[in-house]
Amino acid sequence: MSGRTRARACPERTCVGCRARATKGDLLRVVEAGGACVPDPRGTLPGRGAYLHPVKACLDLAVRRRAFVRALRARGPLGTADVDRFVAQAVEAEQT
Repeated sequence: MSGRTRARACPERTCVGCRARATKGDLLRVVEAGGACVPDPRGTLPGRGAYLHPVKACLDLAVRRRAFVRALRARGPLGTADVDRFVAQAVEAEQT
């Protein structure tokens, strides 16, 4: 390889649950819509996003720490039922 060839950099984000850094592709983007957290797997929904590992442990930590409210700069509590459902489906699909 010549000196001008570079490896492509992958953007990194921090999981709001476990606070570990990972590549953007490994994390699930979550946005606030109508007073609830909504999963955004394609990363195309408008608004501020928070990133989360798609595992139940990280989701539980984020809810317990109220990390979504801080990361999304929302007022008041946010519902996480949609994200919980998405994570459960992702874990189930990974096991099969």
